[in-house]
Amino acid sequence: MTERKPPGVTFETWVDKQIREATERGDFAGLPGAGKPLPHLDRPYDDMWWVKEKMDREHLSYLPPSLALRKEAEEALKAAADAPSEAALRRILTAVNERIRAALRTPLDGPPLQLVPFDIDEQARKWRERHGS
Repeated sequence: MTERKPPGVTFETWVDKQIREATERGDFAGLPGAGKPLPHLDRPYDDMWWVKEKMDREHLSYLPPSLALRKEAEEALKAAADAPSEAALRRILTAVNERIRAALRTPLDGPPLQLVPFDIDEQARKWRERHGS
C-alpha cells in the first residue's frame, strides 16, 4: 500500500476503502492463523514479547557470558562423565578448563563466574571407578 491519502478525505474513510478493496481482491483470504484465537492472550503483557517470540522461533538464547560458561562447564562435566574413554574425558575437561582459566584472568560480563578449573585427575579417578577400570 503505497498510495497516499487524498486531501479532503477523512482518514477513517480512506482506511475503510483500502480494507474493502483488499478484501474484494482476496488479499485477506487464506492467511495463516485465520479463524484461530490470538496466541498468548492469557499471559501478562510484556514489552519484550516480540523479542522473546523471535528468539524462540529462531531457537536462539542469550545468556551473559559468565552464565554461558557456567552452563558450558556443567554440560562438559556431564559429557566427561559419559565419555567413552579416559582420554576423551581428559580432552573434554582440558578444553573447558582453558576457557575457565581465560575467564578468571579476564572477567566476563554478567554475574560472578563462581567456577574454578576442574581437577582432571580426580574426575578421571571417578570415571575409572564408575567404569570398572
